[in-house]
Amino acid sequence: MYKKILDHLNEAILLFNKDSRLIYVNPAAEILFADSAKHLLGANARKLLRAAQNLSLDDLWQRMLTNEPMVDRELILERLNQSITINLCATPLFEEGQLHEVLIELQQVDRHLRITKEEQLLAQQNTSRLLVRGLAHEIKNPLGGLRGAAQLLDQELQDPELREYTQIIIAESDRLQDLMDKMLGPNKPAQKMQLNIHEVLERVRQLVMVEANKNIHLITDYDPSIPELYADKNQLIQALLNIVRNAVQAIHSEGEVLLKTRIRRHMTIGRKRYKLTIKIEIVDSGPGIKPELLDQIFYPMITGRAEGTGLGLSIAQSLINQHNGLIECESEPGRTVFSIYLPLENVYATIG
Repeated sequence: MYKKILDHLNEAILLFNKDSRLIYVNPAAEILFADSAKHLLGANARKLLRAAQNLSLDDLWQRMLTNEPMVDRELILERLNQSITINLCATPLFEEGQLHEVLIELQQVDRHLRITKEEQLLAQQNTSRLLVRGLAHEIKNPLGGLRGAAQLLDQELQDPELREYTQIIIAESDRLQDLMDKMLGPNKPAQKMQLNIHEVLERVRQLVMVEANKNIHLITDYDPSIPELYADKNQLIQALLNIVRNAVQAIHSEGEVLLKTRIRRHMTIGRKRYKLTIKIEIVDSGPGIKPELLDQIFYPMITGRAEGTGLGLSIAQSLINQHNGLIECESEPGRTVFSIYLPLENVYATIG
């Protein structure tokens, strides 16, 4: 009965005997340590938890022997070349006055922080998109009237110099109309099919190579084992093209842009958890994004370039969101990374 309850907890549960050997591990702990119960059972506590920085295992076991529970927060656990933040709660279990077992609960703090951050990011993007779409609709109606009036006036005027002004009005109206269409985003339903993400990336790479300075190198690091993705090919090409173009434009004279793919297991996006997710990284060696812009770059009309419209990343985020995915960005001088996450499978858990 208790085992069934523990098996369904989101927190990692480890049970050690008095000799500090692991005798039970729940599925959440298997995910945390990226290993199966078959390999973990029987392991010594010191071996399992030695990667936890700032944790004194001698102190922990001494406190267990004196029947004193222990709570330690924000420990850094090194796992598979990745650092995660955990809270640890250890409880001694006594029988007949002797230490019998030690129950340790590990809660991955950065996962909860990530969920909160992603929820805020998605909420901001949805609000921004609704505001922009509403604004674009309001602008398009009078814009059409303005263009129509300019066309009628152009037909009535005989003086070529005066008609030149009406032609400017018509041309600028068309330019604004095109801008509004971009702000409204795609108006066609997604045409999803099974596709290879590397075919999409190679198409994007070829398109950008034609435009890029010859001193800017586009290199690849693909995981060939990634299975096919059910997605809209044209939408993904557009989203990735916007990001890769931005990366190339960020490099002034020479440098490199890396296109990298990997599989992420048990990935949470928002409050939905997926078994398999494609992670696409677009890494450039440019000067980086100004810190004051980093939290706003996915908003429409926000750009760090004087000639930019500020719509490329906003459109890319909207297209990736339509595939239940997410884009994140981190930047420092000499290295900017855009990480795109695309679920490969249907959601199998909702985090409450």
